[in-house]
Amino acid sequence: MTTGVVRAALVQTTWTGDKESMIKVHEDYAREAAAQGAKVICFQELFYGPYFCQVQDAAYYEYAESVPGPTTERFQALAAELGMVMVLPMYEQEQPGVLYNTAAVIDADGEYLGKYRKHHIPQVKGFWEKFYFRPGNLGYPVFDTAVGKVGVYICYDRHFPEGWRALGLNGAQIVFNPSATSRGLSSYLWQLEQPASAVANEYFIGAINRVGVEDLGDNDFYGQTYFVDPEGKFVGEVADTHNPELVIRDLDLNLLNTVRDRWQFYRDRRPDSYDGLVAP
Repeated sequence: MTTGVVRAALVQTTWTGDKESMIKVHEDYAREAAAQGAKVICFQELFYGPYFCQVQDAAYYEYAESVPGPTTERFQALAAELGMVMVLPMYEQEQPGVLYNTAAVIDADGEYLGKYRKHHIPQVKGFWEKFYFRPGNLGYPVFDTAVGKVGVYICYDRHFPEGWRALGLNGAQIVFNPSATSRGLSSYLWQLEQPASAVANEYFIGAINRVGVEDLGDNDFYGQTYFVDPEGKFVGEVADTHNPELVIRDLDLNLLNTVRDRWQFYRDRRPDSYDGLVAP
């Protein structure tokens, strides 16, 4: 298990109006984070586009691309230049008509390590995601990076405890949860669920949410991006509720050993008693 302090970064920002300018904004954020010593960064869900799932319109399929593909390769070069691990949440086209909500993971030397595909896909007002995405089918991978073992869980996934646990069992030390979630009841849950999951699974979580109201609907994305440690404590302040922000925090991975020695959740779990949970 990787030990020591890792300086990590998260980005919450507003929609710029087009894909290329959105990509450039995130390149600038990555450079700024690197200048401040960050060694890993994660962007928000579907980072180079609007949150188009507020409507059901096939025109937005155009945002999908192969992963790895042109955007992945562009950030592979930047990751190598900056010596930074990057998590890139994107709209993936595996083949025409086969589309996923995906995050690519790139190591600090620019190597593409693999991807996570969002498993749990909502279909409710303002979040018409089944129109755009198939459920993920790549399991719950954990990537061995220059900063330690990194996992990804995407937005709506966070309401389902089984995936958090799978990532922990697969060795995750830091799990990133890039999201697009709107003001209202979810704002209360936002500062409840991820800290609870960090405690239950004994790792750090980086929770990212975009900000602003986009011209596709009424969703008011409320930011509040943060890191939380395995004791359920925020690492530094929670980000602003309205404005773009680059969040940079020092994560002391030594705390993972302290917590796991204190709370033996992995020793004391009882998978033999959980069979009913996987019944359809």
